[in-house]
Amino acid sequence: MKEHNLDIQGHRGCRGLYPENTIPGFVHAMDLGVHTLEFDVVISKDHQVIVSHDPYMSHDIATGPDGLEITKETEKDHNIYQLTYEEIKNYDVGLKPFPRFPEQKKMPVHKPSFKDLIAVTEAKNNTILYNIEIKRRPENDKLFHPEYKAFADLVIKEITDLGIMSRTTVQCFDTATLIYINEKYPEVKLVYLIENEDSPIDNLDKIAFTPYVYSPYYKLVNEELVNLCKDRNMQLIPWTVNEVEVMQAMINLGVTGIISDYPDRLIELWSQ
Repeated sequence: MKEHNLDIQGHRGCRGLYPENTIPGFVHAMDLGVHTLEFDVVISKDHQVIVSHDPYMSHDIATGPDGLEITKETEKDHNIYQLTYEEIKNYDVGLKPFPRFPEQKKMPVHKPSFKDLIAVTEAKNNTILYNIEIKRRPENDKLFHPEYKAFADLVIKEITDLGIMSRTTVQCFDTATLIYINEKYPEVKLVYLIENEDSPIDNLDKIAFTPYVYSPYYKLVNEELVNLCKDRNMQLIPWTVNEVEVMQAMINLGVTGIISDYPDRLIELWSQ
């Protein structure tokens, strides 16, 4: 008998297996048996919430209308905040080979709106959980996304309107966004994403409240952090854990969940 349940989160759907942040990828993650769909959101020109890691069409995954090549030099010219959802649909994000993920299935697919994604996932399983990252960088305010309060307001309104708030966590690296949401929307379960090497206490002091989840880069997880999260009654869910040996090490330490590009590996390990 396992000591606790483990929240198995599919990173951007199941990025190791299917194109990231796409409806087919999320459907496949659900078929695998993930508990939580993890993904990122940005804002379009027509103020739709769009499922995308970057606020532009990344050269790693995107091809422009009519097969237009997108390079590292030109990718930021394809600014999602300057494109309507109809225009976004003309970009493919599923056919370009992605050397980092050689197993990734290739298919023609576009970035979905949050609304369109949830319509599909809810029809398939209306108990699935969501972990949604607001991709705010201060230097991108009013250039690649709205300023942070307006950005957060759009996302929270959509979550509320879609009726999924009780099954959703909202995550962010940006402390200003977290503080704003905590004050204005205390009902939202917040996830504090961490990639810096400051002490957990120092990081928590920056936001001055206890988040629902503390979510660090997995190499920052140790026994001391596990104990702190238990003491503070925070879940501990590291990212992005793709190797089975590391998954096992995280489980042995006692994390409450794991975010992975390969949820199939984690599901198989956890079921043993």
